[in-house]
Parts: sequence; structure tokens; C-alpha cells
Amino acid sequence: MKRTLTVVLVLLAFVGFAAAQIAQPSTDVLGAHLNYGRGCAACHSPHIGTSGNGKSGSASSGYTILWGEDMSPLYGKTITTGGGKYVEVLPSSISATTPDVSGMLTCLGCHDGNFAPAAMMRNKVYENLPATYGNRNSVPTLLATTGTQSYVSDHPMGLNVTVSCGGSAGWDCTEVNGMINMGGAASRRFVTSYGFFVKTGVYNNRAVVVCTTCHNPHSMNVVTVGRNSNSGLPAGTYATMFFLRAPYNPNDTNPMSNQTAQFCRQCHADKSNEMNGSTAGTTF
Repeated sequence: MKRTLTVVLVLLAFVGFAAAQIAQPSTDVLGAHLNYGRGCAACHSPHIGTSGNGKSGSASSGYTILWGEDMSPLYGKTITTGGGKYVEVLPSSISATTPDVSGMLTCLGCHDGNFAPAAMMRNKVYENLPATYGNRNSVPTLLATTGTQSYVSDHPMGLNVTVSCGGSAGWDCTEVNGMINMGGAASRRFVTSYGFFVKTGVYNNRAVVVCTTCHNPHSMNVVTVGRNSNSGLPAGTYATMFFLRAPYNPNDTNPMSNQTAQFCRQCHADKSNEMNGSTAGTTF
């Protein structure tokens, strides 16, 4: 009897996971970054840097991930995040080798409400813009849209924002040369239940938080979990939002779903079930 009940419970668990997986999306995975059909070339230029993308700026921008945008308005600018606790001075060149180049500088070229409020739309506009894009000051941005040159209400990010193991808030993980290994008893349970999808930058042999730690700019609405993934989730395609790197679906109709909380717990271990004595796993 007990064996039969165990088998039923296991089957129900897999049915729940299967329900969390989604069919192939009918929209392009680039989502908003499809840029009204402009696609990859909206950000990258396969030839001659920014000038190859029909815009002003140094051709040397193309030396870094074939970037086709002029980042010069952001060079050396100072931003403050996390309630004023963290101060980040952006690189003075797109050729710098620090992780805040491709992990922050390139993102802020478009998603900035202060120093580069219309960088991607400046000079030539390739897209057929909707009426709400009527002037360059209305180009949608994600950060500091008030124009106050203040990011203090935004999530901490920058070369000084580290992800640490141990202590009162960290996982029982290990960090070697900036690489996080979720090998502790609690952190292993979390990875088996959800996974560890975040992609930290490495600076001075420490794991640091940049925009691309949480966001994958090339896939807005789906996350694929492979069979060889470190995640304990069944292989398949899962819904996400906001270009986040892991399953994250606040539209889940299950009121007990905790997948959005699980995403944050990848770094915020003190808020996790595993570090607070609960045996609850991931619920979709």
C-alpha cells in the first residue's frame, strides 16, 4: 500500500512539473528586442561598428561583441544603486575588459533615462514606431525615467556588488576565482528543486552582479532546461518574463506557485525554504 501511494505521489509531482512546461512560443524569443523587425542588427553591427549600423560613433565599438551603438555618452558616468550604498563608475571605453562592459554599459545605452536617454533611436530610426514613440524623450527605458540621474531605487549592480557564500544571507556554497559552486547541503537541495541560472560577472576574483546576471537579452519569454542542466527541473521549455534567465511566471494561475520567489532566492539564500528549515520545493 505504501509503495503504491509513493508511486502515485511521484507521478503527481511529475504531472505538476509537466504542467509548468510550455509549448513552443508563437512569438519570437527576442520579444521586445526584435525591435520592430530590425532584430539583431538593432544592437550589433556585423561590419564597421556604429557607422556600419548607420549611426555616428567610433568604428572601434565593433571590436566588442560587434556592438553597433555609440556608448560614448555613458563613458565614465557614475551611477548609484541599492539605496545609495553602491557606487559604480562605468568604463571609460567599450574596449575595457571588465564585466560591466557587456553586462551593464551596453544595456544602459538603451535602458537609461538620464545619460543616454535615446541612444538606440538617435540618428537613423529603422523601426516603424508606434504613436507613443512620438519624440525621442518618450523612448521607453527601464531605469531612472524621472531624469534625476539617480538609480538608488534600482537593484544593486556594479563591480562592487558581490554575491557571497556563507554569512547570514548567503548560501552554503563555495566561491573560487569568482565562480559560485552550489555544493553545500542546503544549496544542493535548492539546485535540485529549482536550479542556479544566474550568470554573475567576475571581477578581482569575485562574483559580481551586472544586468546580465539576471537577464538574458536574447530570450524574453522562454527558458530551456536541458537534460544535462544543473537544475533538477525536468528537461523542457518553461515560461519566463522580462528576459529573466530562469522560470519566472507571475501569470501562473496556481496561487501556491513560488517560482518567482525561487528566482530571487538564487542569490538571496536567507529568504529560501532550504535555509529556513522548510522542506517545500518549487511549485508551479
